[in-house]
Amino acid sequence: MDLGCGVAERPSVLGVGIRKRSRNRLGFRIGIWGVSSLLGRRRTRGKEQERIDLSWYLLDFENASIKEDYCAQITREKPQLLQMVEANKSPPCKRSRREKSREKARTSSSTQIMDENIWKEFPEDLFEAVIARLPVATFFRFRSVCQKWNSLLNSTSFSQHCAEVPCQYPWIYTITHESTNGGAIYDPSVKKWHNISIPVLPAKVIIFPVTSAGGLVCFLDIGHRNFYICNPLTRSFKELPPRSVRVWSRVAVGMVLNGTASTSGYKILWLGCNGDHEIYDSLQNSWSRPGVIPSSIKHPLSLNFRSQTVSIGSTLYFMRAEPDGILSYDVKTGAWKQFIIPSPLHLTDHTLAEFGGQVMLVGLLSKNAATCVCIWELQKMTLLWKEVDRMPNIWCLEFYGKHVKMTCLGNQGLLMLSLRSRRMNRLVTYNMLNKEWQKVPDCTLPHSRKRQWIACGTAFRPCPTALA
Repeated sequence: MDLGCGVAERPSVLGVGIRKRSRNRLGFRIGIWGVSSLLGRRRTRGKEQERIDLSWYLLDFENASIKEDYCAQITREKPQLLQMVEANKSPPCKRSRREKSREKARTSSSTQIMDENIWKEFPEDLFEAVIARLPVATFFRFRSVCQKWNSLLNSTSFSQHCAEVPCQYPWIYTITHESTNGGAIYDPSVKKWHNISIPVLPAKVIIFPVTSAGGLVCFLDIGHRNFYICNPLTRSFKELPPRSVRVWSRVAVGMVLNGTASTSGYKILWLGCNGDHEIYDSLQNSWSRPGVIPSSIKHPLSLNFRSQTVSIGSTLYFMRAEPDGILSYDVKTGAWKQFIIPSPLHLTDHTLAEFGGQVMLVGLLSKNAATCVCIWELQKMTLLWKEVDRMPNIWCLEFYGKHVKMTCLGNQGLLMLSLRSRRMNRLVTYNMLNKEWQKVPDCTLPHSRKRQWIACGTAFRPCPTALA
């Protein structure tokens, strides 16, 4: 069959389409693209040549005829494609993401060259102010650049810059069942876990984080005898001197700063159920007993040790179980106060929290087979708990019919809750500012997929310059 092309040099058929035209008729669309025929087809009649535009043709096998179908004119609609085929070039292939990123890096490195004559005059104080505003993880990577950047941790001016930069979210220091002398730190800004260890601890000593202030975390050993102070970021570590009062029973611990940063010193208070208490002053490096608890406060104190201590300014708040309420102590004035506050109905596990200078309460509400996590705020005028938020119902359905236990790992504006049952262990965070609930990724061992189980923890404000 003659298609009338008249070109025998380099014919190439690039596409064939099939479609039904009718019940007894089958039509084929055949696109015949040749290097020479792309510009048209030629029919030679003597010396006269006629140029005909390339079109799509419909072949009718029954009548053995050729009919033109002017649905599309390739030469008019896609001239760039024709030029490409004319030059005998293949169409561009799709580049991978890695190739694109490499090309972008080469381009940026060649165009963004730092001029040494300009940057060598950069002011030193401004340089420290910029570095202090970097993310904490980024700053520790920059320390390896040179000795000058590494020495910033011991710079007084750099410490002042760090104190002026507010930390948006606290980090969570946790102890896992797999490592009692090490820990895992959760960075909520990037939703990432960091595994660390404290190598200076004596052998066979098990410690737990109990409170924090100014970037420092306070630890207490499992025997409730010795206290330790550590900066988890720099591993600055210190063992506190022995206590003068030998109380080996369980105690509640609180920590406050003397000023706005740890450089001004800090104080640690421990409190027992029988009223025994002591205060450690970092500037004096010693324990002291400031006085006795007033007789108007009911003894024994019946402290709720499942609840962490909350600090607002120079005041520490402890949760009591009988009667339900809060016990406070002002470190500066030495004043004790007791607040009788009834707990919400059907409340099981609960703990104190703090946000924006307000005392908060987070706990489990369990009624029949339903369980839900709720957030309350303490009303100062009425001394009653007011519910301000609760976990989404679709999340609470997972706890239906299960005996759930809750542990609060962080209570400073960002809550981290460990929700456990017989075959479930969930970690969730609650942002008190945005009232946002988020699930926490699993904490795994380094270079392993094994999941770690969180035992306990506390929140702390990351500060690279804080010294124990």
